[in-house]
Amino acid sequence: MKKQLFLGALLSVVTVSSLAASGASRNEVVNGEKIAREGNGRGAVGCLVCHGMHGEGVSVSGFPRLAGLNARYLEKQLNDFVSGARDNVVMKPTATALSEDERRAVADYYSKLSVPERVAITLESNEVGEALALRGKWDQQVPACIQCHGPNGVGIGEHFPPLSGQSALYLANQMREWKKGSRANDPLGLMKHVAQSLTESEILAVAKWFSSQPTFLVENSDITSQVSAQETTQEKVTGGKQ
Repeated sequence: MKKQLFLGALLSVVTVSSLAASGASRNEVVNGEKIAREGNGRGAVGCLVCHGMHGEGVSVSGFPRLAGLNARYLEKQLNDFVSGARDNVVMKPTATALSEDERRAVADYYSKLSVPERVAITLESNEVGEALALRGKWDQQVPACIQCHGPNGVGIGEHFPPLSGQSALYLANQMREWKKGSRANDPLGLMKHVAQSLTESEILAVAKWFSSQPTFLVENSDITSQVSAQETTQEKVTGGKQ
């Protein structure tokens, strides 16, 4: 009897201690900036190693800009690396090493950084890329990219990220991933259909076109209204699905 009482008391102490520890852990403020700069000490290196000191990305290496992207979009991408809905040999172990709170915190951090202002870059004629971006390829049921991603590809809400000013190599690689099926986290399978309907030369052309676009829009009430209208329409179309 005494032994049972002792074991019961010991179990109670252990349980209370565990609950207290977990409660303290939950109450800790997760520092997204620290994770971005230093990692978490449990297998996730600092994001800046690949994405730049201020989340500006490294275009020539295909590392995308994170600064100014929608927080929930970024969080979803990290979660998708963990689940396997999006595959990447570097990002999967990195995202897996982060807790849910850490993934949310680092996404929030990057979303609040200023978008690096970049004016349009004048390239050689790119009629194919411009046509796909602005008008689509309707003989293959491919809508214009800007119908989802907004004017000049500045991004719309949490489902459709900005394309303007992103690394052309990164953009092309993502379309290739959708095309071969190693990325499957787009709303309603929209990007899978688009990517599979484009040739390699078309993928390169539209990626280069968006990469050359400015990362900001000149203030214009008509454009602002257009972006707001697209956000509302796309929310209805996706029904909140990501």
